[in-house]
Amino acid sequence: MRVPVYPYHPEQDQGNGGKASRIYSCRHRKRFAAKPRLTLGLLRLLQKRALRVQPFKVGPDYLDTGWHTAICGVASRNLDSFMLPPPVLNALFCEQMRQADIAVIEGVMGLYDGYGVDPNYCSTAAMAKQLGCPVILLVDGKAVSTSLAATVMGFQHFDPTLNLAGVIVNRGH
Repeated sequence: MRVPVYPYHPEQDQGNGGKASRIYSCRHRKRFAAKPRLTLGLLRLLQKRALRVQPFKVGPDYLDTGWHTAICGVASRNLDSFMLPPPVLNALFCEQMRQADIAVIEGVMGLYDGYGVDPNYCSTAAMAKQLGCPVILLVDGKAVSTSLAATVMGFQHFDPTLNLAGVIVNRGH
């Protein structure tokens, strides 16, 4: 599997903790897209490339952060915008990134799903925009072909301000 790597370069840091140079991992709405397994594989792959990886999880989940910590050997951190205001989350993210080369942030639920119906409140997309991180969308490719392109385009056009940097198709044939 070839994965784009966005390493942190301190000389390019413009006071944002290198936020624009991060991988952001999230998923499509189907539960079979295997987001946690893909995230764990990505964490391990980046470690094998001798990168200091800092894992994060959007929302209050503690199970996934436990797996992240076991794979990386560093504590995975929750980014919970329901509990903490944006300035605090941004500061926590930057603080955790001081010793890391790269971050992998596992999303919560679907890309635009958060608390309630507002896609800009507690969603993975909102967190990606807040931190200035690109998004890698994971979609389930089982039993679809061309329709998958329309689905991805829908995600892309739903919020043109979101940096959708790539797509991974799981279970595609």
